[in-house]
Amino acid sequence: MSLLEQIKENLIKGKAKEVKELVEKAIAEKVKPADILNQGLLAGMSIIGERFKNNEVYVPEVLIAARAMKSGMEILKPLLAAAGVQPKGTAVIGTVKGDLHDIGKNLVGMMLEGAGFRVVDAGINVEPDKMVQLAKENSANLIGCSALLTTTMTNMKLVVEAVKATGLTGKVRVMIGGAPVTQAFADEIGADGYAADAASAADLAKKLSGVR
Repeated sequence: MSLLEQIKENLIKGKAKEVKELVEKAIAEKVKPADILNQGLLAGMSIIGERFKNNEVYVPEVLIAARAMKSGMEILKPLLAAAGVQPKGTAVIGTVKGDLHDIGKNLVGMMLEGAGFRVVDAGINVEPDKMVQLAKENSANLIGCSALLTTTMTNMKLVVEAVKATGLTGKVRVMIGGAPVTQAFADEIGADGYAADAASAADLAKKLSGVR
């Protein structure tokens, strides 16, 4: 089994220590940082994402795999930057104003990182203007809004309107999700996309960003 395969397999198993050691070994053997990222770390997270979507693994396994990925990324990040490897896009994510739930948002953040995106986490109870401001400051192409309460869902519309008011329509896509949220609601408020779960959110982000 190649080093990249070993990185992928150990990441799927959530073995952070082994992933870190294998990434260091791959660097020492002059494997390209982009290959370590794409064929090792991201390939492993992609499989975890698919299994999560199919209910073959659950939140604990995703968290453990994400931790293993982070351990490899810590070593790899400076080398990727030096090699000019760009993220697939930048996403600002947050739970909308009035809502303090963050488990779903955090999972989406992990899945987006696992899909090769740079993630800016705005936190919980986020004002629409703050979301848009962070998107501008970070040259983000995506805003991801989460809500768990039906009473706070309406604030997603305010994010869409804030994007329009700032003249970012078409440059910054708004994707929404959360237990009470539906595709019909996304259509109604003019959001660019809706995802039913964290793995689907990563797929949607790639689609909206025009990446594979």
